[in-house]
Amino acid sequence: MRPAKPAPGTMAGYDSDLRIIGGIAARLCDVPLVELGVDRLSGRVLRAAFAEFADDHAAASILRAWSAWNRFMNFAVAEELVEGNPMAAVPHPKAPSKAPKPFQGDGTARTLLERIAAGAREARDPWVERDLVALAFPLVTGARSAELLGVTLGAFGGSPGDRRVRLTGKGGKTRSVPVEVPLERLVDAYLLSRMERFGLSGLPLSAPLLVDTRNEPLRRGGLQYLVAQCYRYAGVHDRVSRGALVHTLRHEFATRLAENGASAHELKELLGHSSIATGQHYVESTARELRMAASSSPAYGVLDSLLGSSPPAAAPGPPLPE
Repeated sequence: MRPAKPAPGTMAGYDSDLRIIGGIAARLCDVPLVELGVDRLSGRVLRAAFAEFADDHAAASILRAWSAWNRFMNFAVAEELVEGNPMAAVPHPKAPSKAPKPFQGDGTARTLLERIAAGAREARDPWVERDLVALAFPLVTGARSAELLGVTLGAFGGSPGDRRVRLTGKGGKTRSVPVEVPLERLVDAYLLSRMERFGLSGLPLSAPLLVDTRNEPLRRGGLQYLVAQCYRYAGVHDRVSRGALVHTLRHEFATRLAENGASAHELKELLGHSSIATGQHYVESTARELRMAASSSPAYGVLDSLLGSSPPAAAPGPPLPE
């Protein structure tokens, strides 16, 4: 796998899944793990091993382990160590739906930015300008957490009015995302506050965009904590889907673009996806075409004429949820 340069976490997970399932299979075959040959890994053995593994593991873990073993057995087939891949005989959970998770409720992003700009976030050493950049940057570029943390001042380029920022995504793949004047002004104000705060006369192009209150590069845990605190003090934490923090900002960016007519191809380029199918999830989530189709029902015309000529006299019920 190393020539593909996977992330360290990917390699560690792959190694762990092979060892755990391999250990169960070795015990079922009554041999030490170091003596378990791939020729012993029949569909029956692997089914039994995964059945035992499934007893105390979540569906996501089972699916990840199945994928690791499917890849490994394909490798064994390519190396002519076995005649076929037995993983087709091993059941596995379906991949979970990758529905986008933007903010719940209209206007949440605006509320978040306005309240943070007003100083809603309480901290020992408040830094409103930095907090706003941490929130606004992924909201207008769709940057992932790692991409945001990897942005340097030299990543910004282009002439005034045609500025772009270079993001480095998964697998080292880079993309260029257009940015508009409001973000430029926000970043300029933040950098000025940063130089004043730390007594700096200037900043090199290699300097990271986001830093902590000690002028050290902001790390993943610090960014997660910062964003979570902003949600909390802005009063929008209950509008964030479970398990999503910084990624909510990215989903908000993509979903709103899809609502405004962005195509799946445009979303693919802006978000740095490897497949256009991923961008299609955002287009589907807005249900623009479904709404247009549903609104063409003749029954709406009948209802409109009824309500327009003789409104119902029944007492009003509870309002419909937004």
